[in-house]
Amino acid sequence: MPIRVMLVDDQELLRTGFRMVLQSQGDIEIAAEAGDGQQALEVLRTAEVDVILMDVRMPRLDGVQATRRICLDDRGTPVEGAPRVLILTTFDLDEYAFAALKAGASGFLLKDVPPTELVAAIRAVNGGDAVVAPTTTRRMIDRFAEVLPTPASTPGSTVLGPLTEREREVFLLVAQGLSNGEIAARLVLSEATVKTHVGRILAKLGLRDRVQAVVLAYENGLVRAGETP
Repeated sequence: MPIRVMLVDDQELLRTGFRMVLQSQGDIEIAAEAGDGQQALEVLRTAEVDVILMDVRMPRLDGVQATRRICLDDRGTPVEGAPRVLILTTFDLDEYAFAALKAGASGFLLKDVPPTELVAAIRAVNGGDAVVAPTTTRRMIDRFAEVLPTPASTPGSTVLGPLTEREREVFLLVAQGLSNGEIAARLVLSEATVKTHVGRILAKLGLRDRVQAVVLAYENGLVRAGETP
């Protein structure tokens, strides 16, 4: 089955460019398009989509609000089976991109991303990965840490309750932006074991990917901006 992609951007010329790149791939098809977030929600009522390329700054309904309505329910819980959202930004570390990650997006790309990286990102997100490198995650969270709320209670007093002691160790290293390979070396585990732990952590905490784990850790005071792993 090809990866069904939806393009959401108020600039038709950009949508045309992305469409030309993606239609040349045998495993990707353009399933739908929309000119803003509101139209995207309307189209999704009937269109079957796996991955959404979502601009952030659009009229009527911006990409952040649209992403939240697509990825999260009224309680802020990830919607099972919802399309994966890749945010398109003009500038690296755009504050809108950060807000969209909190709203459930699986990553972000610059609009001038090379075609090969765009295609690779779509395939990665469709496979369940997040498209934000660990080092970029650290830099991004540090940049916008001031917008995160101050925990009202003891850091992490309840959020890690469902996790085993080993899973807590892995979670904190994920939150500091370490890759699976780096975590494996730190804890003297195989990379496959770390991957298994990460999968269980995400499932237990109701998170879509490791980027959401990083945001959760910062919001609960488990790690602080500027900390080095």
